[in-house]
Amino acid sequence: MEETIKNSGEQKLDVKRLTVLAMLAAVIVLMTFTPIGYLKVGAVSITFIMIPVVIGAVVTGPRGGALLGAVFGITSFIQCFGLDTFGTAMMSINPVFTFLLCMVPRVLMGLLAGLIYKGMCKATKNGILPFAVSCLSGAVLNTVGFVGLFLLLFYSSITALLGTDTVAGAIGLLVTGNALIEAGVCLVLGTAIAKGLVHVLPRNK
Repeated sequence: MEETIKNSGEQKLDVKRLTVLAMLAAVIVLMTFTPIGYLKVGAVSITFIMIPVVIGAVVTGPRGGALLGAVFGITSFIQCFGLDTFGTAMMSINPVFTFLLCMVPRVLMGLLAGLIYKGMCKATKNGILPFAVSCLSGAVLNTVGFVGLFLLLFYSSITALLGTDTVAGAIGLLVTGNALIEAGVCLVLGTAIAKGLVHVLPRNK
């Protein structure tokens, strides 16, 4: 009887996790195709879509974060079909590299944010610190991963894409005030929402 009750409780928890993942995936799609998700600034965009990814990573675990990162990556790749100027330009140069650039940093960001949260929970008893560090890390990882992979894959095309012929110039154009805005918003909103949701799902996997 005790084992049955335990299994029933785990099934209910899994259903809750799946429900949260589905809701966050829907939020990502909604943000992608409305002004909520991307703030256009010239050729580049300030994005807030890492927020539901990081929230999912904290609440449901690294695997959930990776899955939501994949949803983020897929919707980001769809933007490259004429919906985003910078993405469309990359697509015209190399569609395969563009797909990798959209997917890899986002999946890793979700996975690592979940792992960071689990590690922080073991390392500290501070109630809010694991949430804050994980959410801030998500924004930083998204920026560093995207810019780093962009320079690796599109180094020979940075002049055509950004109008500069140096790595420093490319970083200066891609990592400006947008990175600070993304990090600040992700830190504040992500921490608040994830901390509230984690009480519904007390342990992630």
